Amino acid sequence: MTTLKGMTWSHPRGYDPMVACSAIWREKTGVTIDWDKRSLQDFESFPVEELAKAYDLIVIDHPHVGQITAENCLMPLDVPGREAEREAMAKASVGQSYPSYTWQGRQWAFPIDAASPVQAYRPDRLGRPVERWSEVLDLARQGKVLQSLRPPHSLMVFFTLAANLGTPCAVTGPGDLIEPAAGERVFEMMRKFFALLDPACLSMDPIAVSEKMAEDSSPHICAPLIYGYVSYATDGFRQHRLAFADMPVTGQAGLAGSALGGTGIAVSAFSKAREAAIDFAHWIASDDVQRGPYAAAGGQPGHALAWEDDTVNAATHGFYRNTRKTLEGAWVRPRHDGYMGFQQAASDRINAGLVAGDAARTVVADLNKLFRKSFEE
Repeated sequence: MTTLKGMTWSHPRGYDPMVACSAIWREKTGVTIDWDKRSLQDFESFPVEELAKAYDLIVIDHPHVGQITAENCLMPLDVPGREAEREAMAKASVGQSYPSYTWQGRQWAFPIDAASPVQAYRPDRLGRPVERWSEVLDLARQGKVLQSLRPPHSLMVFFTLAANLGTPCAVTGPGDLIEPAAGERVFEMMRKFFALLDPACLSMDPIAVSEKMAEDSSPHICAPLIYGYVSYATDGFRQHRLAFADMPVTGQAGLAGSALGGTGIAVSAFSKAREAAIDFAHWIASDDVQRGPYAAAGGQPGHALAWEDDTVNAATHGFYRNTRKTLEGAWVRPRHDGYMGFQQAASDRINAGLVAGDAARTVVADLNKLFRKSFEE
């Protein structure tokens, strides 16, 4: 009997569906998959190469693909004979989820989870989601807004605002990340917003924000640009349910520019059971599984048929339909080898600039320098 080891991330959305689907897979094939989990912070920063040496299956996010390709630590999943399955996945991609794992002509993961910054709010205390950034500031002045700014999420806010204003950041180098005047405009928006927030936001990721908002005594009723977590949209998950909606807009581009997130299932190049691992990756990313047992176990599918499914939406108070337009307009981050180091350094620089009150010109110049350097290294 074959036993595989898998690594995912430590939240019911990331862990529970992998365990539930693996139980079904064992019934179907006799293959056992034992799953470990790591924190969200580790998930966003831990070297994939080290994980690949210890695990057969790894849940990753797309900005790692340039690095993992250079390190030769993952198996490409576009194996011969299964073209029809992959074509179906590509056609059913939620936004750019599927192509975000395509790099240098190969497919390095399949999307099993789709996400981008959307709006979370307390439906029992806010009659409707806000639509414009000016409304966000109005609520923030009343002390009713939280925003995840723990790295890398401060950079995700910068990315999202820049793209929504019609001046998206660069995704290839070796030039600047953003034209200085456009970048300064974005940072000034963030500075104005940050001045209205609890400084604790600097240490909060989306899970921490969602947990805080769901508390009975929480004064916070809106998180305007937060990676959506479907768990909090379900009845009984926490004391109070959160509702999710499309992001509030600030420019003239409509619902465009939210920094794409989500996760994909990848296979280690060091695995001694690569064929079995590749079989599972194709299966768990397929439509029937994504809108069936994966969603039922609390997963946040990456397949469009799940996002359109009546049963899946009914169980989550319309989480998927209410945020779909934002996902379809999402922007794909840089993915070159060197980006992951830039993501951490740039997030730290933004946060330091917000705290110290640094000039926007200085902060943006530093971001551009860091971006150029990420290609040199």
